[in-house]
Amino acid sequence: MSDSDLLSLYSGRILALAADIPHLGQLDAPQGMAKKRSPLCGSTVSVAVRMQDGKVSAFAQEVRACALGQAAASVLGQAVIGRTLAELEAVRIALLAMLKDEGPAPAAPFSDFEVLIPARAYKNRHASILLAIEAVCEAVTLAQS
Repeated sequence: MSDSDLLSLYSGRILALAADIPHLGQLDAPQGMAKKRSPLCGSTVSVAVRMQDGKVSAFAQEVRACALGQAAASVLGQAVIGRTLAELEAVRIALLAMLKDEGPAPAAPFSDFEVLIPARAYKNRHASILLAIEAVCEAVTLAQS
């Protein structure tokens, strides 16, 4: 990866998102928890949720990831409260398609994932970007079972 590639990948907007991740920490009495790890880089994201009426009512995350994984966790954290499992699964599918199939960014309120479009070309970064959404989908599934 050249210096100019790195500069375009790690934009100021990505770094700003990575520096301001919502809902960091732990959650008292979670109904569902999940931890995801990227085998390529060792990044991890752990999430905990509480649900009410089929929607995420409380959320916490612990993020130990690269700037791209942190930015993805930040976008997720900004919009996860009030979402159903179906909505979160749709975001996961859209984010995966955005990265692997050059699809559009997920729809609002998750449209800030578009900042990660430059990472399409770096397949080794995709797993880290997907950690937070995969973890929350698993945690919500567990909370509802």
